[in-house]
Amino acid sequence: MSTKYIYTFGVIMTVVVALVLAGFRTVTAEAAARNEDIFNKREILATVAEPMAAAGMPIDGLSDAEVLDIFKNKVDQLVVNTNGEAVDDVDFASLDLAKEYKKPEGQRVYPVYKFNLEDEYYVFSVRGNGLWDAIWGNIALASDLNTVTGASFDHAGETPGLGAEIKDNAGWKSQFKGKKIYDGNEFVSIIVRKGGAVDQEHEVDGLSGATVTGDGVTKMLYNGLKAYEPYIEEQRAGGETTGMNMK
Repeated sequence: MSTKYIYTFGVIMTVVVALVLAGFRTVTAEAAARNEDIFNKREILATVAEPMAAAGMPIDGLSDAEVLDIFKNKVDQLVVNTNGEAVDDVDFASLDLAKEYKKPEGQRVYPVYKFNLEDEYYVFSVRGNGLWDAIWGNIALASDLNTVTGASFDHAGETPGLGAEIKDNAGWKSQFKGKKIYDGNEFVSIIVRKGGAVDQEHEVDGLSGATVTGDGVTKMLYNGLKAYEPYIEEQRAGGETTGMNMK
């Protein structure tokens, strides 16, 4: 068998495999995007699990179709700028918070999810850095825009059993329920304290062996929620943020 034949055969097979893989990726891209969208929506729903259950819509066992239906009929989705104003020229579905955080602060926009249940609940998305890579999460506030109803977190590469517990440890995440982000009229956010919470209104226990990740969550919550403060203050004052609600 000649070297030329082997070389030609190798080139042909490489091209064929590349075309097959490209075609497979194209065919599955839409399904992958839909699955990621539903996963993200489930993470957001987790922050309002108790209000959802009280409204007769427990989130455990929801089908994908039911998740999408809830967001269609029970959630107003809007984008706000750093002044707390709703903006209509940004497609909510294409908003990428990771890309927004690479922009100068004054140019960023942020997603807001407003749940219309028996009461109103607001979910804000935040992003920061852990020990090894990016971390992110969602924080839900009750209608007073102060009291936390739930939190969900995720990460790109924190250590399993340590920093990764911000995602995996349901008991740790449950500590956020009932915490306050304001002390009177002063924004203070929530602190993840190594050695255990001291201020029971504004602190949660740290994770054993994950001090840097915990500090990252503290910084992420402060900076992330601070970015929403103009919007929060406007809503707390009874103002109406104009703009298109995007489902």
